[in-house]
Amino acid sequence: MSGLARRSALAPFRIRNYRFQWPSDLLTSWAFEVETLVLGWYIMVETGSVLLLTVMASLQYVGTLIAPVLGMVGDRMGHRNLLAVMRFAYTALSATIMTLALSGHLAPVNVMIIVAIMGLIRPSDLGVRGALLADIMPSEILVGAISLARTTQDSARIAGALTGAGLFALLGIGYVYVAIACFYFAAAVLMLCMTPPAQTHGTVAHSADAGPGASLLHDLKEGIVYAWSGPGMRAALCVAFLANLTAFPLTNGLLPYVARDIFHTDQTGLGYLSASFAVGSLIGSITLSLASGVRIARLLIGATLAWYAMLLVFVELRTIPVAMACLVLAGMAQSMSMISAAVMLMRNASAHLRGRVMGVRMMVIYGLPLGLLAAGSLIDLIGYTATGSLLAVAGFIAMLAIALHWRADLWPLHAPANAR
Repeated sequence: MSGLARRSALAPFRIRNYRFQWPSDLLTSWAFEVETLVLGWYIMVETGSVLLLTVMASLQYVGTLIAPVLGMVGDRMGHRNLLAVMRFAYTALSATIMTLALSGHLAPVNVMIIVAIMGLIRPSDLGVRGALLADIMPSEILVGAISLARTTQDSARIAGALTGAGLFALLGIGYVYVAIACFYFAAAVLMLCMTPPAQTHGTVAHSADAGPGASLLHDLKEGIVYAWSGPGMRAALCVAFLANLTAFPLTNGLLPYVARDIFHTDQTGLGYLSASFAVGSLIGSITLSLASGVRIARLLIGATLAWYAMLLVFVELRTIPVAMACLVLAGMAQSMSMISAAVMLMRNASAHLRGRVMGVRMMVIYGLPLGLLAAGSLIDLIGYTATGSLLAVAGFIAMLAIALHWRADLWPLHAPANAR
């Protein structure tokens, strides 16, 4: 790596707050990934039901519908403060599972209840950390900072995939959760070490006689309307919803089923498959953190179409090494697609509305539980290959429709969404 590229990639670390946020996000992401893999394997082994597996995975995203509300709370109390509270809550919930497991009282129904509670706040974590990142980062290095921040998720998925299921088999779920709870607690403490960014308020004041309820509803409505105001932002939100509905189910919630019933492998094989997708995603994130002058809207279109093409190939494969190679390519395309969508939203969002904008972005993740439940039902009816092919083809066609509908805002070099 040249000296210039190295300085460009590490530029965000010159910001003191980023030096605390990045490791805090990293520990949180590690805990998320290990927890998701361990609980998915636990439910699959204990129940043997792919439908219950998709239900459990869907429960992790029930909070997507209230994400704009949490985004509004973050705009009011500060995104750093909200993240600290959320991560202390993760610590308490994971400690509960740890205690139940070590005492021998853990059961699938307990897991479902705790996952549902955590699912109320966990989907908003990525959106709030994105809003905080935009608060503390100069605009000229925002693309690199978002790309570098994305490596926390990608590296976490690699670590979680290679260690989570294996540690589950070796130590049992209780001792794995000791580490998960410690990760969450350390992440919360690091968040408190940050200096709270200066709060930026909107220019429109509420009337003095407006009640708290009216004020809250006004703020929430303002954020949702604003997030849907610009063509570039609308396109980014549509792509995010589409990806969660038709792409992520194949490489997220359904992967334990694919590993066990399609590739006939164990926890180790599941780890390799999950890590392959994460390795590709990490490569994509690092590549974008080093790149300059990227036409973000064009990258969004090309990367999303390539992602669906790779998934269409993946569902036809039955050999693990070839499937791993395909997942690496799919992960690269996925990373570039989702980073592009995040950059388009953050560049266009006003500072005092960033939390609500990213809350709306997190709300579209609700497409994932819908896609998971639909996929779980369709697999029972028409089989895995037909279901996967249907999702990939439908996503590819819908992405073409989005690109054509907003072509004037996404494709021309002079379009604001392609600004360097």
